[in-house]
Amino acid sequence: MTLPVRVAIGAAIAGTLFIASCSKKEEAKAEAEPATPVTVEKAVSGAIDHVIVSDAILAPINISNVTSKINSPIRRILVNRGDHVRAGQVIAELENADLNAAAEESKHQYEQSQANLQALTGATVPEDRTKAQADVDAAQQAYDAAKKLYDNRVALEKEGALAQKLVDDAKVAMVQAQSQLETTQRHLQSLSQVGQRETVRSSEAQVAASKAHYDSALVQASYAVVRSPIDGLVADRPLNPGELATSGAAIATIVDISQIRAILNVPVKDAAAISVGRPARIAGPDGDIPAKVTVVSPAVNASTTTVEVWVQAPNPGERLKPGTAVKVTVIAETIQNTLVVPTSALLNMDDGGQKVMVITDDKVAHERRVSVGVRQGSRVQILSGVQEGDQVVTSGGLGLEDKAKVTIQEAKAEDDDENSADAPESDSKSDAKSDAKQSDAKKDTKK
Repeated sequence: MTLPVRVAIGAAIAGTLFIASCSKKEEAKAEAEPATPVTVEKAVSGAIDHVIVSDAILAPINISNVTSKINSPIRRILVNRGDHVRAGQVIAELENADLNAAAEESKHQYEQSQANLQALTGATVPEDRTKAQADVDAAQQAYDAAKKLYDNRVALEKEGALAQKLVDDAKVAMVQAQSQLETTQRHLQSLSQVGQRETVRSSEAQVAASKAHYDSALVQASYAVVRSPIDGLVADRPLNPGELATSGAAIATIVDISQIRAILNVPVKDAAAISVGRPARIAGPDGDIPAKVTVVSPAVNASTTTVEVWVQAPNPGERLKPGTAVKVTVIAETIQNTLVVPTSALLNMDDGGQKVMVITDDKVAHERRVSVGVRQGSRVQILSGVQEGDQVVTSGGLGLEDKAKVTIQEAKAEDDDENSADAPESDSKSDAKSDAKQSDAKKDTKK
C-alpha cells in the first residue's frame, strides 16, 4: 500500500472517530440536561357559556312625566320628591272655579234641551196630529153629506120633479167638499210621515249636542285634579303652589324602579348571539343580581356600530338607582359538546397566533397551534389543534421549547395557600412535598 493511500485511510478513520466522539458528547449532554417540571390538564369535551360583559347605564322600568292639560294656577301639591305614589293617586289640584261654572251652565242647557224634546214629543206633535185628524173627519162628513144631496137631486131631476140648476149647485158643493177632504188628508199624512219625524229628530239632535257640551265641560273641570298614571317614586317636582301650570308642562316626574333596566351597547358580532329571554347578571352593591334580556334592537347604531340591548332585573329595596353605570354579564348561548381547556394553557406565538404545549406519553412537549372560540372565566373553547384527552401544559409552558423533555407535577390545590397561612404545620408539609418533588426530578435527570 502506497503512502498516500495510507494517509487517506488514516484521515478517514480519524474523522469517523471525531464524529462519533462529538455525537456521544451531545447525547451525554442531552441526557444530562434536566427535564422541565410542568403541570398539565386534559382537554375535555363539555359545555361552555358564551359570556358577554359590557358596561351599561341603569334606567327605570317605567317613567311618566305628569303634565297639566289646562292652563291654570296650582292650588296645592300633595307630594314631594322621594314620595311613593300609587296609580290614580291625586298629586296636585289646580284652580277650577271657572271650569265648574262652565260645567254648571252646560248642565242647564242640557236640561233645557231635554225639556223641549219632552214637550215636543209629549204635547205639541200629538196635539197637531189630533187636530189634523179632526179636520179630516169633519171634511169627510161634509163630503158625505154633499154627495148624498147631489145623489138625491139627480134622482129627482130624472123624475122631472127638480130643476137642473139645483142639481148643478149640489154637484159644485160636492166637488168643493171633496177637495177640502183631500187637503185635510194630505195635511194629516205630512204630520204623520215627515213633519213630526223631522221635528223630533231636530230636537233630539239639540239634546245630543247639549249633552256633549256638558260632558266636555265636566272633563275640562276634571283636569284640575292631577293624578299619577303609574305606581312609582316622585323623582322631580318642578312647580310649587301658586305657580301657573301650563298645558303640556310637567308638574311631577314619576319613576317606577321596582324593577330596573340596564341599557347596553353591544358590538354587532356579539349581539348576533343574544336573544330575548337569555339569562344575565347585573353587578349590584350587594353582589350580582339575576336578570334577563328583554329587548334586542333590530337596528344597528350607525355612529357606534353597536346594537342596543335591554336587560331587566328586580330591584328589591330600590337600591339600584337610575343613571348608575354598572357591569352587565349576558350569557348569550351555551355551547354543548365542545372541546375545553384552561385559559392558562394558551401561549402567544411570534406571528400573533396562539398555541398550547401538548405532552405525549414519552414526557415530551409538542407545540400545537390552536384556534380559540369563546371564553368563560378560566376555561376556553378550542376549535382546532387539540384532541379530546390531550394533556396540555397549564403551568411551566412559558419558554418551553418544542420537543423538550418535561416532568409532570401534580397541580397545587387552590386552598393550599389558605391552609398554609392558617396552620404552620401545613408549611412544613408543603416544604416536604416540594423537597420530595425536587429529589424525584434530580433522580429522573440522573437516569
